Amino acid sequence: MSDSFKGNLLYPKKINYPIQDVAEPNLFDELFDYDQVCKIAFDGISVPMDMPDNIFITDTTFRDGQQARPPYTVDQVVHIFDLLHKLGGPNGVIRQSEFFLYSKTDREAVEKCLERNYKYPEVTGWIRAVKEDFKRVKELGLKETGILTSASDYHIFLKLKKSRKDAMESYLDIVKASLEEGIVPRCHLEDITRADFYGFIIPFVQELMKLSEESGIPIKIRACDTMGYAVPYAEASLPRSLPKIIHGLINDGGVPSQQLEWHGHNDFHKVLVNATTAWLYGCAAANGTVLGFGERTGNPPIEGLIFDYISLIGDTNGIDTTVVTEIAEYFTKEIKTVIPPNFPFVGEDFNTTRAGIHADGVIKDERIYNIFNTDLILKRPLDVLITNVSGTAGIAHWVNTKLKLKGEDRIDKRHPGIMKIYNWVNDQYSTGRTSGISNEEMLELVKNHLPEYFK
Repeated sequence: MSDSFKGNLLYPKKINYPIQDVAEPNLFDELFDYDQVCKIAFDGISVPMDMPDNIFITDTTFRDGQQARPPYTVDQVVHIFDLLHKLGGPNGVIRQSEFFLYSKTDREAVEKCLERNYKYPEVTGWIRAVKEDFKRVKELGLKETGILTSASDYHIFLKLKKSRKDAMESYLDIVKASLEEGIVPRCHLEDITRADFYGFIIPFVQELMKLSEESGIPIKIRACDTMGYAVPYAEASLPRSLPKIIHGLINDGGVPSQQLEWHGHNDFHKVLVNATTAWLYGCAAANGTVLGFGERTGNPPIEGLIFDYISLIGDTNGIDTTVVTEIAEYFTKEIKTVIPPNFPFVGEDFNTTRAGIHADGVIKDERIYNIFNTDLILKRPLDVLITNVSGTAGIAHWVNTKLKLKGEDRIDKRHPGIMKIYNWVNDQYSTGRTSGISNEEMLELVKNHLPEYFK
């Protein structure tokens, strides 16, 4: 039996899994028939939740996040980096940020961010599995770098044209070169959700953990759901079950939770719930990007991870949630990014109600139709969009919100001025209007029909 205890239970010694160096790739055709929608299989075997004591967020805004949009300027990178520092707070909820190191702009941005001398987020790199690239890491004085270690047979056989054994040996060779330089290697297990988990992933990870123990350097593992195939169901089968992936990496691969990170994509609309699920099943780090920008469908939006973190921990732990609104304003005004209006937490209309009956409820008590005190937590007061279904209640709420009228100063929906605005709105829609009433139009109406509030 093993001499390691967890939850006061005795566990058997870990099995040593040898690499299965197959002649033909295992592409899991029964799940990933290219001419059909991929399938989710279940084996009925569950694994337990086991959230680490210390969970945190890592950032890839300046690496994966730049693969889906025009590159940021150096000034923009530094400003976003400042916002991440402020958002994550002094306790390192946003622990690290990774950067490309290849172009002149990349390196200048890294140097400028290092000059900030922030403890969090720590600046880390990303390189190919090429020894020469460590020169870039050392020149910039970085202590950690990500290394691409493609893990599925789709990549090993079809892209790299190698055997599993050859691929693993080449990866281990690169990792050893990193250790010799005293640089913490973060191995990115690309396409883990289509990989042979016990035929390649676990044997490779076990070898990495041996090197970690021998060197005294904490080799990190990033489990990459490159195509968004992961599902958050404990009783789903490998390779798609995220709970089983995390459970297996820790219990069979021997990866300490604090050295394990999840990196997901949103191809099947599961990117945020998957990242949170990774936390729940033992992964300490969830990797994301500002506003969810990333390859194809994107990565977990950091603003979403922030709120899931608070929900799970029950405390902000130094997070400044109002910075989420600062980020949205910077992206829309300075970078000219179009954020979908209904995007949670940052979209223009995320806490805007249109229906009159909803607005009537908001006037009575805004808790009825608001997810939390968005004014306090995000500096985003609950808003209403005036349309033909807003009613007098919606108009009154719009006026009270925009004029910041509180308590006894609030205007009642039966106020004559409110009724005149309501009649004007109805006339607009009775003559064929289909769009909402803009804030500019509403402001002019309020000035005309409630002039006493503008003296």
